[in-house]
Amino acid sequence: MTQTAPIAHRPELSRFDTRIEGQLCRLDYRLHGAVMAIHHTEVAPALEGRGIASALVQAAVTHARSEGLKIRPLCSYVSTWMRRHPEHTDLLA
Repeated sequence: MTQTAPIAHRPELSRFDTRIEGQLCRLDYRLHGAVMAIHHTEVAPALEGRGIASALVQAAVTHARSEGLKIRPLCSYVSTWMRRHPEHTDLLA
């Protein structure tokens, strides 16, 4: 993974984001009680394959775990990521 820019949690926007080479990369969610429904990840095509989306999901998962939240992956990328990281399946809503 070559993603090195810090990832910010912006709860007022219900997202995690970072800027890489001037491009906004983001993960959007909605809170429903104690469930974080992740509905969108977005990384510019020119930046794909660098692990940026994975880093965004990891930041959201870390946040969910620390806050006692469950995750509902509505985004296909997040669903696939969760299957590839079975150590986090306990967080699935």
